[in-house]
Amino acid sequence: MDLSKLFENNQDHSRKKNGSNRKMILKKQIFSILYLESSKTIADLCHPVNVSIPTMTRLMHELINEGWIVELGAGESRGGRKPVFYGLNPFIRYILGIEISRKYTRINIFDLHNRPLGETVQLDIELKNAPEMLQGLKKELDLFIKKKKIDKSKILGAGISIPGLLDKKTNINYSFPNLGNLPLDSMFSELFEIPTFVEHDTKAIALGELWFGLAKNRSNVLCLNIGSGIGLGMIMKGELYQGVSGFSGEFGHIQMVPNGELCDCGKIGCLETVASGTALVSKAKKNISEGTNSIIKKLVDGDTEKIKLPLIIQAAHQGDQFAIELIEESGGYLAQGIAILIHLLNPEMIIIGGDLADAENLLADPIQQKLNKYTINRIRQDTVIHISELKGLAGLLGTIPVVMTNIFSQTPNIINLNHKLVHDTRSN
Repeated sequence: MDLSKLFENNQDHSRKKNGSNRKMILKKQIFSILYLESSKTIADLCHPVNVSIPTMTRLMHELINEGWIVELGAGESRGGRKPVFYGLNPFIRYILGIEISRKYTRINIFDLHNRPLGETVQLDIELKNAPEMLQGLKKELDLFIKKKKIDKSKILGAGISIPGLLDKKTNINYSFPNLGNLPLDSMFSELFEIPTFVEHDTKAIALGELWFGLAKNRSNVLCLNIGSGIGLGMIMKGELYQGVSGFSGEFGHIQMVPNGELCDCGKIGCLETVASGTALVSKAKKNISEGTNSIIKKLVDGDTEKIKLPLIIQAAHQGDQFAIELIEESGGYLAQGIAILIHLLNPEMIIIGGDLADAENLLADPIQQKLNKYTINRIRQDTVIHISELKGLAGLLGTIPVVMTNIFSQTPNIINLNHKLVHDTRSN
């Protein structure tokens, strides 16, 4: 039997009474438990799957013969025979991660232990250039998969993170109409010839933090994505909060400067216009072209059009006062917005991620200092603020749970998103 059938959506639930279909469901439960908890004995698996030891033994033998499960070795004896531990064969299937941003696209492939197969590839493929971008991405993906010497049929699914107003009811992105008016998951599945699941970029970052980062085993966490724009992913009661249409978290579009600059969203004075990476780059170009002294000018050989956010951060870490002040100013505005979040939501943790997180304490310190001014201390003291340990990797790692939670959800009630995940990519 081909275990890939386990991942097909079962439309007729009455078929669960059928013996072969029940066996597939049981095997899928075993798969999900071993994926989330690494290794188990046959006795360990019997209770959550609700089968007897003889039945579980038969199922495990079949899964071993099919290549899905491997024997990991014996554990310590508790007075009888040593228990044998089993785990997933990490190379039986793979997960394709795709992070699409306004300025670039990153891709990688992960095994079933959530380990990347080599270095992440960054492509100069911009979202604004669709539909040319779509064909270019397909070509690059096919080449990438070929270089990895992986049969496309062994890819369990592709997870895509994408910015913009992504409607979870229709799966249409209203910020980028050039992508078309078809559901993105269906469009990308057909384009790549791989089951594909799409999530908003900042929500994918929140999932990455929940599964692999500082939010793991936490219940109420806010994840900031500060890059070309500013977004917010919210973990509430251990689950990703979407909002009624999936539009929650547009933190960058709260008004910060009345009568300020026009934002891309069409409104005036949004937080993004003064605190995002795009805003920092715009200010750097303007000031340096007008004569402000900075080593940034040397880094771009005097061509201010080459100024990008990583160069500003690099200059700040080298002690450039102008770059430091730019980041501090951004931190001050962010602190005003974060103060609102703390007063409204009372989170246990706020994680600062995205490209600007590479500034580390140069960004975190001014935020912390300004929060003392903007927040009620009794409320503020219950919230810890951290720079993401995953930083720019959180979004790509977040495509893994985007795929796996969709896979698991095809059979209801077998998985809890906030279940402890032992495979931690930070240790690899």
